[in-house]
Amino acid sequence: MISADLFNGIIWTMLALAVIVFVSLYFVNAGYGQFRSRGWGWSINNRLGWILMEAPVFFVMLAIWIHGGSSRHVPELVLFCLFELHYLQRSFVFPFLLNGKGQMPVSIMLMGVVFNTINGLLQGGGLYWYPNPAYAEGSSYLLHWNALVGIALFLVGFAINLHSDHVIRHLRQPGDTRHYLPQRGFYRYVTSANYFGELVEWTGFALAAATPAAWVFPIWTAANLVPRAHAINKKYRAEFGDEAVGKRKRIIPLIY
Repeated sequence: MISADLFNGIIWTMLALAVIVFVSLYFVNAGYGQFRSRGWGWSINNRLGWILMEAPVFFVMLAIWIHGGSSRHVPELVLFCLFELHYLQRSFVFPFLLNGKGQMPVSIMLMGVVFNTINGLLQGGGLYWYPNPAYAEGSSYLLHWNALVGIALFLVGFAINLHSDHVIRHLRQPGDTRHYLPQRGFYRYVTSANYFGELVEWTGFALAAATPAAWVFPIWTAANLVPRAHAINKKYRAEFGDEAVGKRKRIIPLIY
């Protein structure tokens, strides 16, 4: 456990960095996925990169739960399980579903490790070190409007994210190297439906958790994914034309 002053200091530092990242990513594309370039340095296997990048947050949260959370209240346990559900899939299922022989720059992977480790400390700390006092109400807390709406949003976002990843993986047949514009699911409304799902997920988690630490996550998610969704939309329009992309927004249906 870290001191309250240090914990709050990390929250404010992460919020300040999120602003910098948000602005920067409108000028520089993070070099993974379809924007990978040699300028980002040495790369490793994409599957290995995803595991190494995402797994730390799963284990940090698990360690905090083991050492201080296993006897706490029902709301913390529910939120812990939702968080770990996402990262169980993202760390140990998603990488093995990836197609092709893609590469991930080590620099991107290491930045992800740092962020995920810090985020694990923040989210675990927000649940078990400096929790919302209302968690002491036990299971009745889950009947509060914010918990009901937040958990529902998390599950909806999780489902959107899984389906959107499925759509992307099945755009091409084995051996096909052409590019295609995703059309199914929420890709009918935005060009980055997978990112929309993640944004909905973590907004729901923060709403249900109702702690300052939890709100850092959707803010960082937006700071990272909104500019990238803008770049993807721009790339699709250049590659497939404005008529093909149509009125699809970047990441938030009908808005942006």
